Amino acid sequence: MSHKRIPKRKAAIAVGGVAALGAAALLLPNANASQDNASGAAAVAPRTMKATDASDLAAQLQKLLGDAFAGSYYDGTKQQLVVNVVNGNDNVIVQAKKAGAAVRQVKNSTAALKTAARTLKNRATIPGTSWAVDPKTNKVQVTADSTVTGAKWNRLQSTVQGLGSDMATLKKTSGRFKTFVSGGDAIFSQVQNGTVRCSLGFNVTASDGSPAFLTAGHCGVAAKDWSDSQGGQPIATVDQAKFPGNDFSLVKYNDTTTQAPSEVNAGNGQTVQITQAKDATVGETVFRMGSTTGLHNGQVTGLDATVNFASETVPGGTDTVNGLIQTNVCAEAGDSGGSLFTQDGGAVGLTSGGSGDCTNGGETFFQPVTAALQATGATLGNAGNGGNAGNGAADPSASASAGDQSGAGNQAGGNQIGGSADPSATASAGDQSGAGNQSGAGAGAGAGDQSGAGTGAQSGAGDQSGAGAGSGNQSGAGNQSGAGAGTGNQSGTGANAG
Repeated sequence: MSHKRIPKRKAAIAVGGVAALGAAALLLPNANASQDNASGAAAVAPRTMKATDASDLAAQLQKLLGDAFAGSYYDGTKQQLVVNVVNGNDNVIVQAKKAGAAVRQVKNSTAALKTAARTLKNRATIPGTSWAVDPKTNKVQVTADSTVTGAKWNRLQSTVQGLGSDMATLKKTSGRFKTFVSGGDAIFSQVQNGTVRCSLGFNVTASDGSPAFLTAGHCGVAAKDWSDSQGGQPIATVDQAKFPGNDFSLVKYNDTTTQAPSEVNAGNGQTVQITQAKDATVGETVFRMGSTTGLHNGQVTGLDATVNFASETVPGGTDTVNGLIQTNVCAEAGDSGGSLFTQDGGAVGLTSGGSGDCTNGGETFFQPVTAALQATGATLGNAGNGGNAGNGAADPSASASAGDQSGAGNQAGGNQIGGSADPSATASAGDQSGAGNQSGAGAGAGAGDQSGAGTGAQSGAGDQSGAGAGSGNQSGAGNQSGAGAGTGNQSGTGANAG
């Protein structure tokens, strides 16, 4: 069946909802702020720097220190990079200090921490558990949700105790680990038992030059064709999807002239231009956009996390995802696939799943964007006829009609933060275009956790192992729909995988 062509379509990417005021206040005044200039002079005292600079320095010092490197994190209070060193050569440590890092001696090497993680994988891969290295404590942080009880809890507790209190810690979290359905700007797909709803993460250019976007992998295995309005004509088709193992999908726009600007909608007519793909740094502040809960911020708390989701498609089975970013940012059903980014325009992650909510708090895990870009061959930036039109002002008189993803008015303008986008411009229902927040956990939406009413028939994801974490150009966020697309449209019925 032929698809409707929309030559001037602008692909929206962020959230159709009300942005959290606290996060917005923190993000908007500082968006696209220039980074501190490094003095270039060697100094023994730790250097004050932005989180992005700390990430770059950490990568350099990891190569310099070799086996002596045992992780690093950003101290936001002091604005310093802290580097862990084990059995370090004095000369190498001096070089690290001269480079501007605060260096501390720790007991556990990176190799020892990875061995501990392998032990957990072999002995305690239990649905409802996760683990990640915490460089602040130099230990593996193990977490169990409320479903881990009885014999399962005893096995997990025994395994952690066997690693030793100086190597691993164990804690309980409320709720249960699940993938979050729906997403940044909502995208929809009709499946056998209802409607699947997800969110678009970042707009990218596929390896063949066509416009596309990244979203959660569990959405891509749940449904193939995606629309920007519930029951609407498909506008994009899944090209690649990985879940479990990893959690990312590359979805290509059917219309090759689709405009896909590299920006994220921060709500209230404000956008953040996405300029680069970025690896997360423990301790840095990050922002998450989602169609259910809007804009929220928090800190990165762990890297290379493993999460064992209860399978939505295999009774009693486990969908394990590796290499995730762990944060204390909240999320809820409908936020899956949405974008995780930094205030200076770094695309960091795609919302995968977690526990808790935005009332009581929780923790959320994200698929690194760098790994998704490397695996799919996509690049960050504009595609098709899209492109950031520069610092253009949004047309205050325009209002987006249903299904017209471009958001409020002619928001094609590039970095609208602090610009003249009119916050009063309205986006009507269905306007949520952003593709994204995938449905169904596990491969498919199972009923249960899902926010939608239906029984989640989304076809389950097969055992798709994900690609490894790579660096690569991160995808840019889409042309976020303009001024606050209403949350109303998001509710999709049906099997929103939870």
